[in-house]
Amino acid sequence: MSTETLTLTDNTTGNSSELNLLRGTLGNPTIEVKGIPGDLGYFTHDPSFGTTASCESDITFIDGDKGVLLYRGYPIEQLAENSDYLETAYLLIHGELPTGQEYKEFSTIIRRHTMINESLKSFFNGFNYNAHPMSMMMGVVGSLAAFYHEGLNMNDREHLMISAHRLISKLPTIAAACYKHSIGEPIVYPRNDLDYCENILHMMFSVPCEEYKVSPLAAKALNLLFILHADHEQNASTSTVRLVGSTGANPFACISAGIAALWGPAHGGANEAVLEMLAEIGSVDKIPKYLAKAKDKDDPFKLMGFGHRVYKNFDPRATLIRKVCYEVLEETGTDDPMFELAMKLEEAALADSYFVERKLYPNVDFYSGVIYKALGIPTSMFTVMFALARTSGWVSHWLEMMGDTSTRIGRPRQLYTGAPLRDYLSMEKR
Repeated sequence: MSTETLTLTDNTTGNSSELNLLRGTLGNPTIEVKGIPGDLGYFTHDPSFGTTASCESDITFIDGDKGVLLYRGYPIEQLAENSDYLETAYLLIHGELPTGQEYKEFSTIIRRHTMINESLKSFFNGFNYNAHPMSMMMGVVGSLAAFYHEGLNMNDREHLMISAHRLISKLPTIAAACYKHSIGEPIVYPRNDLDYCENILHMMFSVPCEEYKVSPLAAKALNLLFILHADHEQNASTSTVRLVGSTGANPFACISAGIAALWGPAHGGANEAVLEMLAEIGSVDKIPKYLAKAKDKDDPFKLMGFGHRVYKNFDPRATLIRKVCYEVLEETGTDDPMFELAMKLEEAALADSYFVERKLYPNVDFYSGVIYKALGIPTSMFTVMFALARTSGWVSHWLEMMGDTSTRIGRPRQLYTGAPLRDYLSMEKR
């Protein structure tokens, strides 16, 4: 990182502040504004932190205008083609791709820590059968601190790494248990002979009374989705993990907070919203009507799964997942009319100049929702699957933050617009 200096002068008072202009490896230069309050007496105002760099990070880079997504410098296209989820998780955590021996050791650690404490079974029984899986995930993940409190020294790097491994290992088992509880089936134990994504499918869909064989294409599709969703820079849930972590909270509390943030329909719930939108449209013959509604600024209907806040031209993840989406639909051979509706909607939108000119192309959420449904994963579990994938990114950012000696507790400021100073009046004078 290189540093230059800018001078900010208040034309009213003549006072000045020397500001550092920081240039990272890639992306926009960033002005360090922390000296402004002391020099000029002003705060900066940036609602939703849309133009503020909250931290330094060397994990993920996004160029939304060019459709670029890099994990530790590696293009997402190359990782999607050549890597698997555990190798990608190792890369995010450690900063480099593993050697053969490093990968073997890492995958062995993850496989051998997938079991959860038997006491957690009774924890699940405390939830109503129709509780949303994300609400169960938040509670159970947060409770892990009660089981592993002896390894929560936040000043011990080995403790931090053990916690990171536990989270990546155990969240699939917890997620599958949430699903099994919701449908009244017994919790299925993990198997160490299966890879990460195969194990997830096994725990979700197998039953004790008969053999279950994991579809290679289903595992391939899940692996790709997990790589594409593993990290996405300083999004709302990752920023939440960092903010909670800045207090010194234990990692299980931090990840539970990230899960809570991800549950929001504007964040991880977007692929669930795609299926809800398709259900509202209902049939292929209504597509023109709903495309017209989407163009009408006065109509509340929105075309979910199209366009992206960060990617201004195209979502590189959508390009990668589209092919697998069609492969999954072909293998499952389902006659569900919703899949035909989804593909016809994609076709109609891509042929409509309104959406093309505004670069409202299908994003990763559009295809991921369709894939999850084709794999038999219920809509209520979509965001849970997102959380499983994003865990490797969350723990990577948490580890990075915990290793930064300059980290201070997060404390955003505000622009106060309330009442001015006033005196208290007794009730009879009001």
